Amino acid sequence: MTLWTAGEAAAATGGMARGGWRASGVAIDSRTIAAGDLFVAVAGPNHDGHCFVGQALAGGAAAAMVSRDFGAEMPSLQVQNTRAGLYALARAARQRSTARIAAVTGSVGKTGSKDLLFQLLSRAGPTEASRGNLNNEWGAPLSLARLPREAAFAVFELGMNHAGEIAPLSRLVRPHAALVTAIAPAHTVFFRGLEDVADAKAEIFQGLEPGGTAVLNADTPHIDRLEAAAERAGANILRFSRRAGDAVLLDAALDASGSDIAAEICGRRFDFRLGAPGEHWAFNALGVLLVLEAFGVAPDPEVLAAFHPPAGRGARRNLGGWTLIDESYNASPAAMDAAIEVLGLARPAPGGRRIAVLGDMLELGGDAGLAHTDLAGPLEKAAVDLVFAAGPEMRRLFDCLPPARRGAHRPDAAALAPLIADALAPGDVVLVKGSLGMGMKTIIEALERRAEAGG
Repeated sequence: MTLWTAGEAAAATGGMARGGWRASGVAIDSRTIAAGDLFVAVAGPNHDGHCFVGQALAGGAAAAMVSRDFGAEMPSLQVQNTRAGLYALARAARQRSTARIAAVTGSVGKTGSKDLLFQLLSRAGPTEASRGNLNNEWGAPLSLARLPREAAFAVFELGMNHAGEIAPLSRLVRPHAALVTAIAPAHTVFFRGLEDVADAKAEIFQGLEPGGTAVLNADTPHIDRLEAAAERAGANILRFSRRAGDAVLLDAALDASGSDIAAEICGRRFDFRLGAPGEHWAFNALGVLLVLEAFGVAPDPEVLAAFHPPAGRGARRNLGGWTLIDESYNASPAAMDAAIEVLGLARPAPGGRRIAVLGDMLELGGDAGLAHTDLAGPLEKAAVDLVFAAGPEMRRLFDCLPPARRGAHRPDAAALAPLIADALAPGDVVLVKGSLGMGMKTIIEALERRAEAGG
């Protein structure tokens, strides 16, 4: 399927196309090139994509977007600036699209909500979504530039670390519905308080299409600021809540593999099974269902029941006689509490233990120390048997745990990984979670190697 012809890309960017190429995708990383991609040679602070044009073409790229002259023989799109060229391509993709578009943000839960929404909308028509965590100033335009003209729906995740980052991305995506999952402590080192976090997340409404819908977590702190921003944008507002709203969580029977949920959606009772464990998943599903309501799409119970958390965000796997809960991608206090609750729902096999492997939660500012020691309560409530900790902040938690619950502490994930691999026994259930900068995936890889070796 052709995503961009040379002529279309040239018209979108004002660039000069060489060769009659056709691209079926767009990429900015030469290591992940798929056959037929248009490779955009991004000049970043650490690497210049122009150095990898040859590698990309050898890997099957149809052409390269460049800001330098590589000669008439190379299939290319020459522009003045490749970053501006990528944004121009994204704007053109949005302009030609007739898809109903949703954008998702929030301090926690945005990637999982995006993935669930993608799967539900895919049953209703061809749907595109941000891949992985492509939600920033590079990821959002890249995701939009990949939007097929045939798509009926699209879902884009928008993230930020600082104020002012989401507004231009929302104006680029121009969503018909914008979902804010939650306002919670995350990246708070860059903000004076949660009021400022709420204002930064509310920037997502600035790009709403006329008549668009804002879907809000009515139980989150500073909901009043979100509502005020949505009203200024002229949005229709839908709220989800545990108490009263357009979608209400009536009950959630939680178990180790999912939840049986009773909800009221716009005055209608809806009972369903969600194949993702934890009350946070049950609640976030309400926001997703309200986006479907705004789009006039009926939720498919089979999709809800079959949904499982993605890798790094709660994916559950059986490895070598023990169970891994992979929450390695990122962490914040609210997300850490939710993950520990899921570990508490797990039922180890006879003789097995609940083991938490926790890395520092980064970018919390002056509240970091208390945020880490406060995890002692959730760990006790979840009946966690053993805790392994990585990083200086997690040392605070480790030191305040009862001696019998202390597995080991090391300054980083790499040093901790072999100790965990050696400590595992048949029947154990192991949760791995920490901020992205802590490299907790190192531990996941070590445990996978142990399982492959038959350990």
